[in-house]
Amino acid sequence: MEIVFSTVSSISLSALVNIGRMRPVLLKTGKSFIGALLFTALLGLLPGSQLFAESLPTVRVAVLQFGTVNWEMDVIRQHHLDEKYHFSLDVTPVAGKNASAVALQSGAVDLIYSDWVWVNRQRFNHRMFGFSPVSAATGGLYAQPQSAVSSVKDIQGARLGVAGGSVDKSWLLLQAYSKQVLGKDLLEVVEPVFAAPPLLNQLMYDGKLPLSLNFWHYGARLEARGFKPIISVDEMIRGLGIDHQVPMLGWVFAEPWRQQHSELLGNFLKASREARDILLASDAEWLRIRDLTRAEDDQIFMALKKGYRAGVQLQFGTDELNALEDLYAFMLREGGTELTGGADKLDRSLFWISNPEMGVKQVATGEEL
Repeated sequence: MEIVFSTVSSISLSALVNIGRMRPVLLKTGKSFIGALLFTALLGLLPGSQLFAESLPTVRVAVLQFGTVNWEMDVIRQHHLDEKYHFSLDVTPVAGKNASAVALQSGAVDLIYSDWVWVNRQRFNHRMFGFSPVSAATGGLYAQPQSAVSSVKDIQGARLGVAGGSVDKSWLLLQAYSKQVLGKDLLEVVEPVFAAPPLLNQLMYDGKLPLSLNFWHYGARLEARGFKPIISVDEMIRGLGIDHQVPMLGWVFAEPWRQQHSELLGNFLKASREARDILLASDAEWLRIRDLTRAEDDQIFMALKKGYRAGVQLQFGTDELNALEDLYAFMLREGGTELTGGADKLDRSLFWISNPEMGVKQVATGEEL
């Protein structure tokens, strides 16, 4: 059993012991001197004492420089949630998803914000990482404000902007959904234009693209500016027969690190969850972080707040894990080995959540978020 004195330092305890040893002298010296010594010793018992405070373990996190998860990191710092859960948060901004993966694989950081498909692929290749669900936020398909398009059935023959590459998960799910609705391969009826998310939005603003499939926070900007939502990725997922909320993104960590720091990981996940709870409940907190959202106007700001709140993963247990397994089968069918790296099944053991008694616990064992 590991015993941790979170607010009482060893120096403080030593000071109290010494006072006991000096009792005969203190009785002769007088009550005022006793009081002064007791006050000095008790300073070490105060949580805010800089002199005797226990040093907290550091959790190193890499996040995209302008990613939405920075909002959560800011809330943790603002409300001292890292101190509340007995760790010190160290955030490293990175330029892109590949850079964060390199940082994790090299051991430069302890956690990154990524997707479970990547983790599943790594585990298939014997690179053992774990995943804790955070966000079910998804993008969607948008059309020009005056477009006649009202459903996927109307997009035949159009140029369709797609964020990311040919194995982007939203694109794969749109293809799977379209096969059910249209009865044919989407590549036979549209011309995909793959581009970075900001560029796609600009092309939509300039009227150079009739349709765009983009990530949720870019879609929020389009909708706030009057662009027409056709179908969300969440609606595609439900159209495929998956009725539970499923996560897309979460915290990723190396298994050896988890094994050595289970309690620390669990504490970080609790702080992360509390930060999301604050953003779910507090409009005042959103006003405080407004500059971080980079919202150009009030309509976009409100759309970002609404989209974020709708995307928070509220629970994750056996039902959600089963739903992810079904979802992975659709992704595998559409994306093949380019997406999965050869992993034809979802490794159910990769999912972890915080647990009061054990730090973290595998969802596959029946625990729920």
